[in-house]
Amino acid sequence: MSANADPAQRIAALREQIRRHDHLYYVEARPEVSDAEYDALMHELRELEARHPELVTPDSPTRRVAGQVAEAFVPVQHKVAMLSLDNATTDDQLREFEARLRRALPGAAFDYVCEPKIDGLGVALLYQEGRFVRGATRGDGRVGEDITRNLLTIRSIPRTLGAPLAAVRELEVRGEVFMPRQKFHELNRQLEEAGEPTFANPRNAAAGAVRQKDPQVTARRPLDILLYHVSTGDEALVTTHWEMLEALRASGLPTSPRAARAPDIEAVVAYCARLEAERDALPYEADGAVVKVNSLEQQRRLGATAHHPRWAIAFKFAARQATTVVRAITVNVGKTGVLTPGAQLEPVELAGVVIRNVSLHNEDEVRRKDIRVGDTVLIERAGDVIPYVVKVIESRRPPDAVPWEFPTRCPACQSVAFRPQGEAYWRCTNSACPAQLKERLLHWGSRRAMDIEHLGESVVNQLVDRGLVHDFADLYALDVAQLVDLERLGPKSARNLADAIAGSRTRGLSRLLNALGIRLVGERAAQLLALRFGTIDALAAATEEEIGEIHGIGPQIAQSVARFFAEPENRKIIERLRDAGVVMVEATVPSGPRPLAGKTFVLTGTLVTLSRDAAAELIHRRGGQVVGSVSKKTSYVVVGDNPGSKAEDATRLGVATLDEAAFLKLLGQTE
Repeated sequence: MSANADPAQRIAALREQIRRHDHLYYVEARPEVSDAEYDALMHELRELEARHPELVTPDSPTRRVAGQVAEAFVPVQHKVAMLSLDNATTDDQLREFEARLRRALPGAAFDYVCEPKIDGLGVALLYQEGRFVRGATRGDGRVGEDITRNLLTIRSIPRTLGAPLAAVRELEVRGEVFMPRQKFHELNRQLEEAGEPTFANPRNAAAGAVRQKDPQVTARRPLDILLYHVSTGDEALVTTHWEMLEALRASGLPTSPRAARAPDIEAVVAYCARLEAERDALPYEADGAVVKVNSLEQQRRLGATAHHPRWAIAFKFAARQATTVVRAITVNVGKTGVLTPGAQLEPVELAGVVIRNVSLHNEDEVRRKDIRVGDTVLIERAGDVIPYVVKVIESRRPPDAVPWEFPTRCPACQSVAFRPQGEAYWRCTNSACPAQLKERLLHWGSRRAMDIEHLGESVVNQLVDRGLVHDFADLYALDVAQLVDLERLGPKSARNLADAIAGSRTRGLSRLLNALGIRLVGERAAQLLALRFGTIDALAAATEEEIGEIHGIGPQIAQSVARFFAEPENRKIIERLRDAGVVMVEATVPSGPRPLAGKTFVLTGTLVTLSRDAAAELIHRRGGQVVGSVSKKTSYVVVGDNPGSKAEDATRLGVATLDEAAFLKLLGQTE
């Protein structure tokens, strides 16, 4: 608050904000701020009210429990108010909690029980003589909502209790309904596949399921519950909170297996640190630990404020969700040409790290979440996972925010970008794109590509950073004088590198095609293309259909190759490589007679002496072509064991068939 701000106005504004967030969190189960942001608002309000007690009113959020009853459910009066918990975020605040206890009960010694603070929906279960009769939400802490029918669908809630609590005349137990983490992800995946809205987090999913009007909907949601407190019952049965947890477990009520006793406050500090470090291994979302005085008599003597019990405190873990504003949406070009959208954010601290940027993954993700420049978004960072956008807070969307459109040109080189059918990512097709250059040069010089020894990462980084190399062809213009000037490259190493670059000119077409980094074209596909077409000019002139007919290539690779040669920048690179003396014919293509030239083959079934790939290569070496389907233009169908429908197609179309022996005889050898 600024120095000139009116305290009364600020207090009124804070109360209005907090009430709105309370309604969104407890009633509608769709919070718009993180816990940390909510706590900050409440902390500011408490401080202002402490400085200006004349402005405190009985209905202030600091004087009551948040939440209210939804009109769709029957109201339930809690026998004992379901209060909130005071919060601690540091070890010293935990120690101050014990100091307050000692001031309240001078001379007393305290031991504690610690439990995970599950991020779910608080409920109260009422049992009469061991029989479950009612379940209610927390509501405003004093009046909740009757959700008995929905809670009956949760299998872990027993309808009847065993000993020792079965005989208690009236027992009210408090607990947390939650959705296990793995089940939550499975549910969201199912909803996404069905085209339905997904949940932002497990708490929202659990709250939405519990408050369904139709219990059958609740029954289809994977809910669970853990109980942690007895608010009404025969206290004479036990004297400590730990004994009460044991009684709950023995009677059939599920409690947290991670609950633990702590003999002193330092053991509490150690428990909280240990649980926070292990939070990602828990089967549910936990946003903290709850620390309770173990002695029930001490709890009774300590009592409660209108807001929280004095004998308990919640240690809150570092926030993993926060809201911030999208300042811009940019597109990053990856080393393989993939275009990835990302959001530039108003900086926000999250789990100890200041977040300024977050990946938006792909076009579909941006559209599904409808993320726009100017939007306020909820981001999350789970453990060491890269932060991501959970959802857009649509109520805060500026009126002039417009849907974002994916660019159709690469932002790094302005070449045409395309999105292959059936894939999620747009790609740049320019092999000389500066954003991809370093990684492409490393691939160019790799052993199975152009095999340029000494062209390592350090050399490539210097060549690009100094502006000496802008594409593959520039490598062949380098001389020893330029190379010797690079760091950690003496005269001998510079000469060796220059010789290695020069020697790579004669690697042949298949190595060249692999080195060019054509999408989906690896070493094997490059060999098939080189054997079939023989020269790069023949391949560049081939149609997508002609390329796709090669056995082992297929339509996706064919489309990628055709797109590569259709890109003007790629053709320029090839011409520059040709001018630099790079050989663009396949060295293994025989220069002598090619007895199968002009013949097309289809392979079907299993050959005994040859694999499909080996048979196809033998055909290619002799000038023939292997295609994937039978037509009247097919010369031969080679039929092995267990042939498919292609053998029938050959008979129907009158195409000659060859068994394995006849095929090998036609080849003239049995290699």
